[in-house]
Amino acid sequence: MVNLTQRPNAGFTVRFQRNLVSITATLIGATLSATALGAEVTTILSPRALQEIARVETEIDRIEAQAIERLAALPGNQIQQIELLGKLMLYDKQLSVNRNEACAFCHTPETGFTGPVSELNRTTASYPGSVRTRFSNRKPQSHAYAPLSPVLHYNPGQGDLVGGNFWDMRATGRRLGSPAAEQAEGPPTNPVEMGLPDIACAVYRASQRPYRALFENIWGQQAFALAWPRDVELVCARPGPPPAGAPMPVQLSPLDRGRASVTFDQMAQSIAGYEASAEVTQFTSKYDAVLSGKAQFTTQEKAGYELFRGRAQCNACHRDGGPGEDPLFTDFTASNIGTPANPRLPYYAEKQPDSLGYVANPAGSSFVDRGVGDFLTEADLLSQPSPVDQRWVKLAPDNQARIQVPTLRNVDKRPYPSFVKAYMHNGYFTSLKSIVHFYNTRDALPRCQPRDVGEGTTCWPAPESTENMNKSRVGRLGLSDAEEDAIVSFMQTLTDGFMPVDCTGGVSKARERRFYPADQRCLGKDADNHE
Repeated sequence: MVNLTQRPNAGFTVRFQRNLVSITATLIGATLSATALGAEVTTILSPRALQEIARVETEIDRIEAQAIERLAALPGNQIQQIELLGKLMLYDKQLSVNRNEACAFCHTPETGFTGPVSELNRTTASYPGSVRTRFSNRKPQSHAYAPLSPVLHYNPGQGDLVGGNFWDMRATGRRLGSPAAEQAEGPPTNPVEMGLPDIACAVYRASQRPYRALFENIWGQQAFALAWPRDVELVCARPGPPPAGAPMPVQLSPLDRGRASVTFDQMAQSIAGYEASAEVTQFTSKYDAVLSGKAQFTTQEKAGYELFRGRAQCNACHRDGGPGEDPLFTDFTASNIGTPANPRLPYYAEKQPDSLGYVANPAGSSFVDRGVGDFLTEADLLSQPSPVDQRWVKLAPDNQARIQVPTLRNVDKRPYPSFVKAYMHNGYFTSLKSIVHFYNTRDALPRCQPRDVGEGTTCWPAPESTENMNKSRVGRLGLSDAEEDAIVSFMQTLTDGFMPVDCTGGVSKARERRFYPADQRCLGKDADNHE
């Protein structure tokens, strides 16, 4: 996101105003269409959210433009070329059905590559898709450190599924060998995200972009050598899901369909390559500086770390590493900590057909997110980039309502102090303090009454689901208010940017630096070949 304390230049102002007008026009059109069909629309964004979205889109356009400039002087290293290609696609809004939403819309640098719109985090938690009246059922995860997740597998000794990407682990990585790559294949055809009706549409749109030559140089000239049908533009402009009986509406020959599938895989692998780069997965936090002897914890941070590893039991799931492990602050398993349902999610209101007849949530207000269990039973999936291993279906009862343990790295990264972040899979929590208080008191405080003013402080709502709920490490920790604050203070040391990135293999001398520009560059001679 742009630094709001800086005075915008004329170019920024024009792009911002253009994006705001475009968003408003899209919403008005969607509202009128839905009203004409008699559908109730309750997912219209507030003026404040519209302004923030326009500002984020303008910043995404700026980062994309700078990345496009680098095509004129490519790095000589193929790995860095793949990273650049992945970045170009991640910031390319042309890859969405209405050409208005890049992957980066939900994953920007200054928030640790998660949701960049404070007002949405505070209110809806989930984000609108390319069709702006469609919202997902969950908040965006961070894609920083996601490429370090192992391919999803079952550990019979501990009785856990381990690895994968997405809150419900449905990007398994077993087909491509990379959960992050398979995760990148979900949003393009998710009706409530980028909304394309066919993966071939993503390939077609990419073939028209400035990075086509770079893509062909890396992956081969055959990548876009397809005979596209005459109506491809029209087909790809209609939001998904595809029509009943036509799951692949772009009419291609069997050979070209296979080629499009391979190219789509390569697009996803390139995006995963960028996500794994030092620009995204940095290891440059104060915690990392402390590990390398370049900084010291404050008294409060040190106390918080000791509690994190001790009485609070955080380290049991959010592991700080061990022999041969990076300190990723997740164990890649899944758990149900008893998070309450988030009534602010617009998804609950998406029970009626929209202007295209699509119903995102037939269950309406009775929807219950069953996490990994839903993936294993293939229920309520908005996208399914990875097939379910049928040998795992029998594990579904033990995984109902379990959600993947997220990394805590960059958990407090934000562009300015008052910026609101959303936490947990449904964004119910909007501060680290409230999460720690929940872990500490979930079972010690009474259940809230309807519209209870003490919610989150002196009482808690009932869990969204009690199936497989974690009762051994959550709920009654006996921590004081000061100890809760100390744990929060420690988690704030996990924000990248304390040390500058050095893509040549190390980090420079530690120095306090709270925020980095959105297009953070690597240190070192020709490290990224764009100085």
